[in-house]
Amino acid sequence: MTPGRRDFIAAALAALAVSVPIGATAAPVPMEVWKAPTCGCCKDWIRHLESNGFKVTVHDSGNTAARSRLGIPKRLGSCHTALVEGYAIEGHVPAREIRRLLAERPNAIGLAVPGMPIGSPGMDGPEYGARKDPYDVLLLRKDGSTPSYRNYP
Repeated sequence: MTPGRRDFIAAALAALAVSVPIGATAAPVPMEVWKAPTCGCCKDWIRHLESNGFKVTVHDSGNTAARSRLGIPKRLGSCHTALVEGYAIEGHVPAREIRRLLAERPNAIGLAVPGMPIGSPGMDGPEYGARKDPYDVLLLRKDGSTPSYRNYP
């Protein structure tokens, strides 16, 4: 490693150590979720979010209206819809992809995992065994396009 690169890495690590105190945790990110009152997989997805630093306010109705209001096409629908920092989240989107979205801040409506793929967060309970369906997290662009944001094989 060159001396310049070594110095750069050392400085970056030092800055990181100063900016994040040991034992500190980030404040929970507020999120609203609309779902059916009896949906078990929605409750499991919400637990996934809460265990990953989101503070979730739950509305046990209004999923279809929220999806429409937030500009999510019906064809991308799932069993719950969420709003976090101005972004729409549809379906069983993993918390890590929501965190990535919030860090990158793309000019987009939000993210979606259409349907209910087994193995996605909330659809990964013991009742499904070891089964995992491949799925894509889609980026919902304002022009209507939906490229893959991340693939889960």
